[in-house]
Amino acid sequence: MNFLAHSYLTFSDEQIVGQFLEDFIRNKDRFSFPEKIGEGITLHRAVDTFTDSHPEIHEAKKIFSPLVRLYSGAFVDVAMDYFLANSLPDEILKNHSEKVYQVLRKHEKFFPENFKRMLDRMEKDNWLYNYKEDWGIEFSMQNVLNKAKYLDKNLPVFDVFMNHKPQLQTHFNGFFPDLLEEAKRVNAEFDN
Repeated sequence: MNFLAHSYLTFSDEQIVGQFLEDFIRNKDRFSFPEKIGEGITLHRAVDTFTDSHPEIHEAKKIFSPLVRLYSGAFVDVAMDYFLANSLPDEILKNHSEKVYQVLRKHEKFFPENFKRMLDRMEKDNWLYNYKEDWGIEFSMQNVLNKAKYLDKNLPVFDVFMNHKPQLQTHFNGFFPDLLEEAKRVNAEFDN
């Protein structure tokens, strides 16, 4: 659910589309899109692989895992969006959020119906911009809980986030510059 990070780590409008599509398509369908959208799909996968193997993320997962076990990665992803949002100047975050919604609307024909319905809610409630707010992340974490098949919907995941915010911030600081460099490296491979 780390929509902000995936959209921020793009180098073209079409890559934004691919970054969002990745979570809503079957693996066999990933080659059926225009080249630049395919680059976004590939970039999304590279970002996820790099993130899952990074030592700072491994440590951050330990904060959530006693409560949510294997779902800890999803909550770390959401937490990282909070710190990314708060690392950006407000005007840049606002402009980025608006641009992403415009790009996704322009390319709606590529998305399945369930994504289009989610995009309506995402845009209406301005998820990308509101990741910077505690209540925005609480809302996002509750969405993850609501979608998780095997988790109690009332687990105090947000309390865990709030109680460990400084530690999670440290993990973000040690992780995100590396992720940005990895995204740039992957993007450079597209041009070769």
